[in-house]
Amino acid sequence: MLYCSCASLQQPQGGPRDTEAPKVLKETPKNLTRNFKGDKIEIEFDEYFKLTNEFTEISVSPSMEIPPVFKTKQKSLEITFKDSLEKNTTYTVNFGKAVQDVNESNQLKNYSFVFSTGPTLDSLQINGNVVSSTDNKPVKDATVFIFPLARDTLFAKKRASLYTTTDSAGNFSIKNLRDQKYTIYALKETSPDRIYNSANEEIAFLKDPINLIKDTSNIVLKLFKEVPEQFRIVDRKIDNDGKILIIANKPVNKPSIKFLDGDIKDPIIEFSAKGDTTQIWLKEITFDSLKVSINSDNKPLDTLVFKRGKKDTYQRIITFSNNLSGGKIRPGNTLNITFNIPIATIDMNKVDLLEDSVPKRNFNIKKIETSARKYAVTYPWVVKKRYTLSFQDNAIQDIYGTNNKAIKLDFELDEIENYGTLSLNISKEDSVKNYVVMLLTDKNIIYKETPITSNTTIVIKNIPTGKYTVKVVEDSNSNGEFDTGNVKLKIQPEKSWFYEKDIVTRANWDREEKIVIPKVF
Repeated sequence: MLYCSCASLQQPQGGPRDTEAPKVLKETPKNLTRNFKGDKIEIEFDEYFKLTNEFTEISVSPSMEIPPVFKTKQKSLEITFKDSLEKNTTYTVNFGKAVQDVNESNQLKNYSFVFSTGPTLDSLQINGNVVSSTDNKPVKDATVFIFPLARDTLFAKKRASLYTTTDSAGNFSIKNLRDQKYTIYALKETSPDRIYNSANEEIAFLKDPINLIKDTSNIVLKLFKEVPEQFRIVDRKIDNDGKILIIANKPVNKPSIKFLDGDIKDPIIEFSAKGDTTQIWLKEITFDSLKVSINSDNKPLDTLVFKRGKKDTYQRIITFSNNLSGGKIRPGNTLNITFNIPIATIDMNKVDLLEDSVPKRNFNIKKIETSARKYAVTYPWVVKKRYTLSFQDNAIQDIYGTNNKAIKLDFELDEIENYGTLSLNISKEDSVKNYVVMLLTDKNIIYKETPITSNTTIVIKNIPTGKYTVKVVEDSNSNGEFDTGNVKLKIQPEKSWFYEKDIVTRANWDREEKIVIPKVF
């Protein structure tokens, strides 16, 4: 009995998780009050709450030199104005996502308190929708903000005080505005500061200001990522295996590398498809300091200095990747392998190919001329056979004299019956415009893209079974690729249009789809 009487009392455990944001029960004075004369506002909520990121989320418009003081007291919020209020002016206190409940941090989104120091309230509003320029789909939780035209501070690193966020359908509404001209933007931010300050952020804008003399609707803002204006190196290092890696923040046209000091003999240099990543292998790594110039079209972009200690050593293990899809060679393809380090020699006497466990010798491994790391493996592959490609110990030697440990690859040839043929019969209503036709996988990855200048048929053979979509980009500068926008230059991303039907390909099946590109989209 004594033992039982010592049991502690606890709150019941479990139950449904709280998913509701705090609700406003009472506002003193009432929201949308006219002839406001005081210096204090009190807002009562239905539960205990907290203010999160108060100084970045909460804004007052028009702005005040001395910001108001926000004080929480149990379930109430008290706002005290320390600055004098202008006469006959509508004020908006926008809370953004600052108000959250204590337990689960559920956010009360887009709540604002509006009052006027005069007899009338500014009542105009701007409504619209935010979509992605990548897929034209609505974007949730994008920040939409406006500046009075005379005080557009997008590039002055000043937060906008007139803003809202989009709902799940990408819709937005900014209310209680006065009649004047505004510039309007949208941001999908990496940090919630309402400042466009990162190349990783997506931005949208209207080219022309909105002359707000009446309620304005159907504004469409398309988010895009800009190509950074200034070239910058975002990463540079000497890896543990001695490879020099350089990563830039933007594509580089006709990239090249120039060594500005030292006698560098036969360097191996590889650039990514867009030229923004550079890999360098030096056969002799003896330098204390190495000065390198990054060039575009033979014009220097930046100069880097790499330093290493005299006792620095490097460890190398030879591995390779491949172009298999699900462990299978696609019909019509060769087996390609890419080593992690440039290769000097492969001893074919120490390379084995098994077909259903039977050794074969009539295969070949040949270097692909554009790379010191890529090789093509050729053989008369047969379907329904199981293959093993094996490299014995010391079969491969890299440019540094490192030999491999035994490695192998198991694979087979996929059956052509698992693939189909897709013919896209493309015609365009506007004979003058040029386009880029993209076939996208169900993961929104470009499977094939084709620039077109006239009506044509795009034939894609040996296409894997699956669901695809067709995206068409209006190639306004006729460079054969999609070009993004630029805010400072008031350039919108190139327009895109999606074919309304999904295209489903089936095994051993030929499909033809007729697509008419509309004149306007």
